[in-house]
Amino acid sequence: MANISAAQVKELREKTGAPMMDCKQALTEAKGDMEAAVVVLRKKGVSVAAKKAARVTSEGSVTSYIHAGGKIGVLLEVNCESDFVARTEDFKELTHDIAMHIAASDPKFVRKEDVTKADFDREKEIYLAQAIASGKPANIAEKMVTGKMEKFYEEVCLLEQPFIKDQAMSISQLIAAKIGKLGENIAVRRFARFKVGEAGATIAFVTSKPDEGEGGEAAK
Repeated sequence: MANISAAQVKELREKTGAPMMDCKQALTEAKGDMEAAVVVLRKKGVSVAAKKAARVTSEGSVTSYIHAGGKIGVLLEVNCESDFVARTEDFKELTHDIAMHIAASDPKFVRKEDVTKADFDREKEIYLAQAIASGKPANIAEKMVTGKMEKFYEEVCLLEQPFIKDQAMSISQLIAAKIGKLGENIAVRRFARFKVGEAGATIAFVTSKPDEGEGGEAAK
């Protein structure tokens, strides 16, 4: 068994924000490998998040973020289970990071489930036409479209996008890590992004529960 030092535990805690005991356990499981321990903690966060996903999030806060010398502005609502958690520095840090990410990455939807049927069908039709035009058989073309649609989700859905401050994790994984640390379900409810000179604004919101299938509305 690896001999885990207090300095290693402290370093991992500073990297991830996870509780000291969880950091020690992760380092032990990873045999002292710092990067592997980070992966262990992220997986644990996702597991905890999945268990808490059905819990009601009726508290939270609305955060604003102004970027690029006042040229881009974001309003974001993130929900949690209690007002206590909503007032913690960890929760405030999370909402700030997500709002900053939205300002930089300009997602069009919150989740995969919020992509409108019209947007989904349009993109699928484009990708299928491209695959067929390249001479691929129909069955191969369909598989190519599936991969392309996953990339499409990553480009336009907030929760699927790589976090701008750490490309190794998605926004959903960033949230999952905070759920694991704070012990409450956390969910992005809606956001609006405004840019000087643009006629419209990106407005996105959760339109249905995950098990209700695709279909929602977000407008640019």
